[in-house]
Amino acid sequence: MNLELYFAPGACSFVPHVTLEAIRAATGQGFEPKLVKLHKGEHQTPEYLAMNPNGQVPVLVVDGKPLTQIVAICDYLDRSFPEAGLLPAEPWARAQALSQLAWMNNTAHPTFTHVFRAAEFAESEAAQAEVKKLAAARFRKHLERIQGWIAGAKTYWYGERITSHDAYAFTLLRWGGYAGIDPKSLPSYLAYVERVMGATPVAAALERERIRLDTYKAA
Repeated sequence: MNLELYFAPGACSFVPHVTLEAIRAATGQGFEPKLVKLHKGEHQTPEYLAMNPNGQVPVLVVDGKPLTQIVAICDYLDRSFPEAGLLPAEPWARAQALSQLAWMNNTAHPTFTHVFRAAEFAESEAAQAEVKKLAAARFRKHLERIQGWIAGAKTYWYGERITSHDAYAFTLLRWGGYAGIDPKSLPSYLAYVERVMGATPVAAALERERIRLDTYKAA
């Protein structure tokens, strides 16, 4: 199987990036990372839009066929490489895991988008500031919810194996700094993420993307 991942450093594409590194560690299946330079508009070229008309990362190309959307990508990878243990095998537990992953993708993530791109949701500077303020407060509640989910975790989200959930949890806490949220104010979440960062698949993705947890420091 030939796998290519189109990613941008620090974006949500970090989730399948880590997932593919976890698969590599568990099965030996490699992948080819394809850097997309958003600041140069590489996600808006005709070639890229042919793969993903939304002009977003990530895109996973499997034997020449593109797949978009994080939950779909992670579900496909779990079904293709069950030995990696990316999601629980029992149907109900698997459904609950996908529900949590979808929530991070379609609820927590869009809330941060209102902080990061407030100009897309309001015209005046005053209105944009209000959008950022309200979204940041809501985003903190989302992080608190994740902190509740990982309470009691032995090492990672699902015990001793790194999964897509760990990668998304890291990404969201990292973004929290941009929203003015000090990770130290979420101590158990921070301790969990520090463990996650030490895992080989995560460390490999961090090195390739050249990002750190404290890229965005809360004011």
